[in-house]
Amino acid sequence: MIFAEFGGPDVLRLTEAEEPHAGPGRIRVAVRAAGVNPVDWRVREGQMLKAHPIELPAGVGLDAAGVVDEVGEGVEGVEVGDRVFGEGSSTYAEFAVLDAWARMPEGLTFEEAAGYPSVVETALRVIRETGVRSGQTLLVSGASGGVGSAVLQIARDRGITVIGTAGAANQDYLRSLGALATTYGEGWVERVRRLGRVDAALDLAGSGVIRELVGLTGDPDKVVSIADLAAPEYGVRFSGVAGSVPDALAEAVALISRGRLHIPVEKSYPLAEAAAAHIDSQAGHTRGRRVLVV
Repeated sequence: MIFAEFGGPDVLRLTEAEEPHAGPGRIRVAVRAAGVNPVDWRVREGQMLKAHPIELPAGVGLDAAGVVDEVGEGVEGVEVGDRVFGEGSSTYAEFAVLDAWARMPEGLTFEEAAGYPSVVETALRVIRETGVRSGQTLLVSGASGGVGSAVLQIARDRGITVIGTAGAANQDYLRSLGALATTYGEGWVERVRRLGRVDAALDLAGSGVIRELVGLTGDPDKVVSIADLAAPEYGVRFSGVAGSVPDALAEAVALISRGRLHIPVEKSYPLAEAAAAHIDSQAGHTRGRRVLVV
């Protein structure tokens, strides 16, 4: 799946391409499923050029799960035929090269596994950047998507109380992940205040709530956004640079294996329907993850 110009979902094209190959320190996988992330459509629209300069035409996708079929020079601990999940480039494809990976935990399907890499890295990073600690309370605005689902579970595993905001249809889902849940919309700030003190906050949806999050925490240094590019205008950190993906994958495997992390797949799409997946992702209100099946 490629795009030759920046624009809406209609610029995506399914095409034949030369197979990529695993260079030193990398592996190639036969992709079984690819994760759909907001960064994918932001890149497609040309929003991320400063952080991610690209040459057109370009492929799409960062996350994938599949079967190793080529191992680059210097790579150890993985063999052809292993089932892995990880992060690379142009993963909306039959074959993709990964530069970070881990063996898939037992019992995980390819579709489920494809939804974890970037999401867990982001969740771990933003929790760390807020400085929230065990015994404190974290507010998560836009909590029902992939990153929110991971944040809620990871925070609860660390002894952090979590308040999550989402649409009315996702209230029970947030509660099932251990969060104190409330809806967004008019009066949401007071509803949050009634649930308790807020020590740190995350903006995962970019819905224009930065000022209110600063007010609830009392300190812009305790607020982090991954979705509102205007956040720095309020003294709030915009977090867009990934940390260690291998470390994040190792922690994801540990959490999944202990039964402490599960991110559901809300919907799967054939590779040819990547445009529809992007439309749905941009519309929001996701519960868990969206993935492409290859």
